Amino acid sequence: MNTGVILKFSWRYFRTKKSTHAINIISWVSVVAITFGTAALITIFSAFNGFESLVKSLYASFYPDIRISPAKGKTIQLDAQQIQSLQEISGIESFSFVVEEKALLQNGSLQSVVTIKGVDSNYAKVSGIDSSIFHGVYQTGSVDRPGLVLGIGVEQALGLQADRSLYPLTVYLPRKGGGQTADPVSAVSSALVYPQGSFAIQSEFDNKYVLTDLDFMKTYTQFGLSEFSAVEIKVKDDFDILTVKNALSSELKKGFLIEDRYEQNRTLYSTIRLEKWAIFAIFTLILVVAAFNIIGSLSMLVLEKKKDIQVLKAMGANDQVVQKIFLAEGVLIGLIGTLLGTFISLLVYYLQTTYKLVPLEGATFLIDYYPLKIVGSDFLLVISTVFLISVLAAWIPSRRAAQEVMELRN
Repeated sequence: MNTGVILKFSWRYFRTKKSTHAINIISWVSVVAITFGTAALITIFSAFNGFESLVKSLYASFYPDIRISPAKGKTIQLDAQQIQSLQEISGIESFSFVVEEKALLQNGSLQSVVTIKGVDSNYAKVSGIDSSIFHGVYQTGSVDRPGLVLGIGVEQALGLQADRSLYPLTVYLPRKGGGQTADPVSAVSSALVYPQGSFAIQSEFDNKYVLTDLDFMKTYTQFGLSEFSAVEIKVKDDFDILTVKNALSSELKKGFLIEDRYEQNRTLYSTIRLEKWAIFAIFTLILVVAAFNIIGSLSMLVLEKKKDIQVLKAMGANDQVVQKIFLAEGVLIGLIGTLLGTFISLLVYYLQTTYKLVPLEGATFLIDYYPLKIVGSDFLLVISTVFLISVLAAWIPSRRAAQEVMELRN
């Protein structure tokens, strides 16, 4: 008996009215349960993908594609030859030198402990920070007249608005090796710096970071000419980041920690993925519970169709054929539920992205609705999971049907 005949019997058993009305009800309950389980799983996956893309875009404004930092200690040494080698590596679009240190900012009686980051003129090309300016302009100044670009959290803590501030801020910076001197005054340098602008990315950065001129930072922290806290690198769009990272590892050898954006935010990305897989496990369990309805409906159907099984036996069907018929019906129930669930999830995606039906609670200047993003691999994962659950759920009743064939033969 060919596959077409088996599917025809399965479809007939599914759609025709049974003598026991409960079988129809349980079958449709199975379809509905799988439909909403599939729709919920795909929709939640889309929400996780949307938030993950949003978070990555926010972090991409501050964290570079690749960051070179010291494997030990606080500084790296790069000589002229090593800097030249960075310029010659294929795939590197731009790179920026960074000096980073804790500092105290003071505005009258208001103070804030920040991480001040001295950057060069290439930094905007590496990070895209200039697109996140909230007040004023992105202008870090020069060593003679340094400027400050504050996170908006720091700006608020100091009680000012960067583009309207008439007076400079006092910045206190630790000098390199200052902790080894007995004179605390000589361990700290101070300067007057004018705020030029503020940026708004994400509270983790907004409440912590301040940007200024690289040469100013090196002068007041007494860093050496070839000494930096890190080098931040922008990779060309058509180049693989891992390939560039491996090239850097081969060129710079030991003493450097070379991290891509994922490695710089390992905890964040691991948490997002863990939450996504936890949700998948929970909804898979719900689908497994729904599959018990398939077992119940097919078991009752096997009992009702004993005469049909006898007819199939007279037509020459063996136990494998009968088992495939009932197994195919279980898969059919799962398939109908999956298709309906997929349609509902696509409808929800369209309505949410078009009409913003579900808003985000609380004020935000970024988005005011739940972002959704569809990924093809999620569909394949959900469909494969539902198919596997349907096959396993239909296996027990289909084996029972095959045993009916053997009993009838005896």
